[in-house]
Amino acid sequence: MTHAWMPNSPCGEGCLDRSAPTVGAFRAAFRLVAAVTVLLAGAFVLLLRGNARETVLRHWFRTLARAFGARIEVHGPDRFQETPGRGVLVVSNHVSWLDELAIDGVQPIRMVAKRDIRDWPVLGRIITAARTVYLDRERLSLLPGTVAELAGALREGAAVGIHAEGTTWCGLASGGYRPALFQAALDAGVPVRPVVLRYRLADGTPTTSPAFVGTDTLVDSVRRVVRLRGLVVEVHVLDEIAPGRAATRRELAGLAQRAAERVVHGTAATRAHINLTSTPVEVER
Repeated sequence: MTHAWMPNSPCGEGCLDRSAPTVGAFRAAFRLVAAVTVLLAGAFVLLLRGNARETVLRHWFRTLARAFGARIEVHGPDRFQETPGRGVLVVSNHVSWLDELAIDGVQPIRMVAKRDIRDWPVLGRIITAARTVYLDRERLSLLPGTVAELAGALREGAAVGIHAEGTTWCGLASGGYRPALFQAALDAGVPVRPVVLRYRLADGTPTTSPAFVGTDTLVDSVRRVVRLRGLVVEVHVLDEIAPGRAATRRELAGLAQRAAERVVHGTAATRAHINLTSTPVEVER
């Protein structure tokens, strides 16, 4: 069933970069085995309690991304919450299933995800165990309950993440930010933290190969990712948008999107300069 609120992206298989450099079949197979091993270890990691849990989880997500062949590179603060124990709504663009690994590799948070992710093999169970909030996009009547659940978690001091476009885009093109879930930040009186995810190769060239779009299956997307050579996921953690800066969810979504667009356009200009000067620029955390 479709409705006016249903997110829609024009990105499909034609958007995928087929010219990116790849590794050999043996190395790709090794990555798959390594990723499955790290995934299975995650069942024990999620059972941890206490102060060390977040640190161990962050390293586990980074290790999982690395097993798939992706290196996480953080630009900006190394946490989403400026004040421990104060809730924050983390708002990012959406490109790939790797997005969650990259975000949780900065700070493990509760994510809002589409319902069918729950049925993914192995990864779905782990994502569910991480207290993911599932959104049924086909049943609009359930949306107020989801917003209320998110607002409650934010009031309790949780960091909660949403993909503001509502669906995946290729990464070079992007969609408008959907305002509905921003209501949770307004209701809870907490800040919004915009985050921009960018996928590139080791030489700085942007790539759409990791995008999970169109009729792509999870298996096909994973297979394409483990074959990539030199994949880097940039996580740009932007300044918080303080409570009170916007009176409505639409205004708040607009503030977050404009902040993200400034980074996207600035990053493109920086890359053009890098290509002209051949001067490598990297930020590691």
